[in-house]
Amino acid sequence: MTGNTAAPGVVGHGVTTDLFTTPFGFASTAAEVLAGVDLSGTRAIVTGASSGIGVETARALVGAGADVTLAVRDTAAGARVAADLSDRAPADGRSGAVDVAALDLADPASVAAFARAWQGPLHILVNNAGVMAIQELTLSSGGHEMQFATNHLGHFALAVALHDALAAAGGARIVSVSSGGHLRSPVVFDDIDYAFRDYDPFGAYGQSKTANVLFAVEATRRWADDGILANALMPGGIDTPLQRHLPSHYAEQALEAFKAGGSNFKTVEQGAATSVLLAASPLLDGIGGRYFEDCQEARRVERRGGPGTGGVAPYALDPANAERLWEVSLSMTS
Repeated sequence: MTGNTAAPGVVGHGVTTDLFTTPFGFASTAAEVLAGVDLSGTRAIVTGASSGIGVETARALVGAGADVTLAVRDTAAGARVAADLSDRAPADGRSGAVDVAALDLADPASVAAFARAWQGPLHILVNNAGVMAIQELTLSSGGHEMQFATNHLGHFALAVALHDALAAAGGARIVSVSSGGHLRSPVVFDDIDYAFRDYDPFGAYGQSKTANVLFAVEATRRWADDGILANALMPGGIDTPLQRHLPSHYAEQALEAFKAGGSNFKTVEQGAATSVLLAASPLLDGIGGRYFEDCQEARRVERRGGPGTGGVAPYALDPANAERLWEVSLSMTS
């Protein structure tokens, strides 16, 4: 079963010659993507699964029979989501169990504790949690710019710590939730933490989202032989709590900009579709190191367009950048 226009396989060093296609698109929902897929015996972690597309990603995985751990900062909110999702577990006897565990991606001790507590194989890791456009320069406990620390470094450290569990699954997938915001900035290696340049909320968000893509490229290169593949994605424009740091007028302006560009916001069910596709669809067997949007592999662009125009920047798939970021991230999280 394949929806690929080219022969399926691991993407060497993040380079593709043909774009991978699927039967799904902008309006597809997470449930539609996994219709008929049986995930019985599959274990998954979804970070940031107490709101937004994290909840819908977990819902679709549970509905297909996967055992899902909601890795969240607010465990009370996570417990409420878990109770709701448990009611949606398959009625045909497949598992679909839901668990909740504390995880603060900006706190290295929390990441380490979560990883130590994990037992057994891990088939799916969805690095979904994130923060966007924090208005003032804020540093994590480790001294790193908060968006980079949360969106990239925390997920990087989590994946590295869970490597053996992923390898034990015998064919694991990592989903790195990025954004079209990556088009706003490459990773500025000389000043990741804004020690010298003026802080820019969207620039900081952009470099963290570029890092999410580069992580997928390098994780696939390093770990494919261990049976671990990673892909990154843009979920689409969605009104979720991710926007909580934005000025109150921004959402309205963003919606108008999307409409002017011929696009609209997605529902959360649609927004989770690409995450679920990369996490569990058999269409993606053997595919790694790529960036998707609207359930399709994104085209490379040479210049950022307007809202909703999409595409992936060459610097986000560059193998040299990916390798450099991995080594820098090891140093920053040591």
